[in-house]
Amino acid sequence: MELSCLLIHLNRLTGPTGLWTKKVLRRLAQNREAARKSRLRKKAYVQQLESSKLKLASLEQELQKARQQGIFISSSGDQTHAMSGNGAMTFDLEYTRWLEEQNKQINELRTAVNAHASDSDLRLIVDGIMAHYDEIFKLKGAAAKADVFHMLSGMWKTPAERCFLWLGGFRSSELLKLLVNQLEPLTEQQLMGLSSLEQSSHQAEDALSQGMEALQQSLAETLAGSLGPSGSSGNVANYMGQMAMAMGKLGTLENFLRQADNLRQQTLHQMQRILTIRQAARALLAIHDYFSRLRALSSLWLARPRE
Repeated sequence: MELSCLLIHLNRLTGPTGLWTKKVLRRLAQNREAARKSRLRKKAYVQQLESSKLKLASLEQELQKARQQGIFISSSGDQTHAMSGNGAMTFDLEYTRWLEEQNKQINELRTAVNAHASDSDLRLIVDGIMAHYDEIFKLKGAAAKADVFHMLSGMWKTPAERCFLWLGGFRSSELLKLLVNQLEPLTEQQLMGLSSLEQSSHQAEDALSQGMEALQQSLAETLAGSLGPSGSSGNVANYMGQMAMAMGKLGTLENFLRQADNLRQQTLHQMQRILTIRQAARALLAIHDYFSRLRALSSLWLARPRE
């Protein structure tokens, strides 16, 4: 009798309508749903990877096509043309490659300096690095024709570098101040030459900064002049005229960026002429190390723990 009661009780638990069966079925259903969602997430992730791969391949093709069409600096460095379409993104790719090549050149220079290479060997490496700097200025000039705002904002650089940005790049005068202490001992003539170069660079920077301020003020006044009630044909015509004037003024931004980059380029070359070849090598190493530390600082800042 007791055995039959026990069998009846077990049958109630394990039968089609039993409690244990319901729990098992519910758990199986939950597992199936979790597996289904996992498969969907995996499928979406794979699709995202494929999409990213296609976009990268497409961008590489556009970059190769642009090079073939002579949109970038030709190998002979003869002529710089405007970049097409997505010029900002293309420049960012070119800058990344430029930076990788610069790292290789700097490593070669550091090895040569530590090995006490001859002046002639050092000169070959230094001249190559200076030519590499000339290349980035040409690339920036071409990119500015496509998107001057991107170049002025320095969005291709790290956040820490952007803190010190001036008209799309570094301030020559500030860089010279940092270098003087790194290049000692310097002769009196060299000190005078670097001091004069720093002052002239500072004056040119001030003039460009004042020009930018005047442009911003003029632009603000032009835009403010078009404010007011709208609706009539006269107001619409006035609005269009004001916007055309504002567009014309924005066109001068490219000129400011070009002058700032010319100043940076000329300062680097004049600095090289003032220094001996070994001092110039140390100067290039110091410049590279300074900006490398700024980039490293950005990485540390972005990776910091957040509460």
